Amino acid sequence: MLVDHHRRSFKSKFLSASRSGINNGKHDLRQIFQYFRITMLSMIRPILRYGDSVLHNQAENVTDLTLDIEKLVEDLIETMYAAPGVGLAASQVGVPLRIFVADPSAGRNFNDLVIMINPELVTTEGIQTEDEGCLSVPGFNATVTRPLRSVVRGLNLEGESHEIEGTGLLARIFQHELDHLNGSLFLDRLRGLKRQIIVRKINKLRRTGKW
Repeated sequence: MLVDHHRRSFKSKFLSASRSGINNGKHDLRQIFQYFRITMLSMIRPILRYGDSVLHNQAENVTDLTLDIEKLVEDLIETMYAAPGVGLAASQVGVPLRIFVADPSAGRNFNDLVIMINPELVTTEGIQTEDEGCLSVPGFNATVTRPLRSVVRGLNLEGESHEIEGTGLLARIFQHELDHLNGSLFLDRLRGLKRQIIVRKINKLRRTGKW
């Protein structure tokens, strides 16, 4: 999960966005019901930290869109907003399935919410270099180079294939979450002393029971 600094609760953001959407005609009843259901039925799941085996193994494809998968997606959305974050992969909550959710607006605009099941990277181009953090590596960040533009294809909750182009932050989120599903974290993209220092600090925290 990429870290974001907006700490409003998902439920309060939902209510605000729903009122705004109704007044401006931007949300249909199906969208409003979907978000209402998420706020009522979803739960915040614990986020695994660097070192947990699930985070370091490749996730498997979803073979059937069951009610359990739908509930998992709802929980991912709730957990992402509560963390707070702008992206979250299923492996980060201990479920080794290829699912991620993303919202570069951090809940300010529900039209920006992306759900990807069995995502695959279609194409990338360009380069961007920015500081990056992850709630599976709390308290640490580092400069990471990512594509400036990414196109990802996957399924939505209705089982329909959709393809989404991301630039800037969204492209970074796509690559970050795909890395999680492939069993790697942003630390694995670091080299040399920078990575060694962070890993040593994590190991020290682990030995003292603070990780």
